[in-house]
Amino acid sequence: MTNNRRPLISGNWKMNLNHFEALKMVQELSYEVTRDDVDALDISIHPPFTDLRTVQTTLDSDKIPFFLGAQHCHSEKSGAFTGEVSPAMLAKLGVRYVIAGHSERREIFGESDELINAKVRAILAHDMTPILCVGETLEERQAGEAEAKVQAQLKAGLARVKAEQVAELVIAYEPIWAIGTGQTASAEDAQTMCAVVRSVVADKSGSDAAEAVRVQYGGSVKPTNAAELMSQPDIDGALVGGASLEASSFARIVQYRLHDL
Repeated sequence: MTNNRRPLISGNWKMNLNHFEALKMVQELSYEVTRDDVDALDISIHPPFTDLRTVQTTLDSDKIPFFLGAQHCHSEKSGAFTGEVSPAMLAKLGVRYVIAGHSERREIFGESDELINAKVRAILAHDMTPILCVGETLEERQAGEAEAKVQAQLKAGLARVKAEQVAELVIAYEPIWAIGTGQTASAEDAQTMCAVVRSVVADKSGSDAAEAVRVQYGGSVKPTNAAELMSQPDIDGALVGGASLEASSFARIVQYRLHDL
């Protein structure tokens, strides 16, 4: 990479692993990941809510240098929102990164751009870093609407976010058609869309923010394609789903620098 942006590799466990399995997973991953790895990049782990306390205490007590992440939160600090978790609660647990607007939240649970923007601002207000997800469906890509879809999601998601805050964000481009399907955007296609993300940030928040913001690629990231994806100039990390559920496969993605392209 030719920039100064520190890569971020994030493991999104989705609705997998109970707290016993989470403890085992984190400990196994800590054995697989080396000091050279954590010196070169950041690693965030995003378990289900029921695992957060277990993972937090394990990271702290064993001095494991991973960042604790969450998959979702509500936009309000507290209130009558049965089943929801507030950003204030996550912050108290030492959560550093919170995913906002994952395609599964948008597509399955009907989260709107406006709601996702409210979450982004709430996460920032509680001194955590949003991982704002954007991406198009297969139908939108085939219709030539991929760039317009991502641009619209970004503009809405970053509304009323200050330039200096945008610079500290993580934005994950995740083509919906590649999530959990085994299909992956080519490295060139991923780079093209991540460059679109950076150009939208430049238009909204200026060139300094665009240069600083970290852009991840998400969508069937595997040990076999991580190095090629990470070699692209506008890709600064990966949002990893299925491959993050097995310590050795996630570690190999973290160690993409060691693999030949």
